[in-house]
Amino acid sequence: MSKPAAFSFLTQPSICPLVIRLGEQMTKAELIGRMASAANISRDQAKSALEAFTDGVAEALADGRDVKLIGFGSFVAMERKAGVARNPRTGAAVARPASRTARFRAGEGLKSALNG
Repeated sequence: MSKPAAFSFLTQPSICPLVIRLGEQMTKAELIGRMASAANISRDQAKSALEAFTDGVAEALADGRDVKLIGFGSFVAMERKAGVARNPRTGAAVARPASRTARFRAGEGLKSALNG
């Protein structure tokens, strides 16, 4: 299966500076630098854009709304029921309260870009 044309640039480091090798982690500072380079904007502008994006996603999830980026993926708010967890050091049971968390579900375009 070939990559969708819309994501073919993801595997070409000379075109897209966002490419990294599998298994490596990218820091926020590295992501900001790569965004700035790819969009031909300053690092401060890229940092503001990234912060606006993450703030927007967090606010939407807090309001109970999912964030869907067609072709990339979805951020979804999930409810976790209360339960019992174990302290890994002592093995003692610990009550875990109900909470909300976020999940990311990769979209078809992202999956295709990752799997060739």
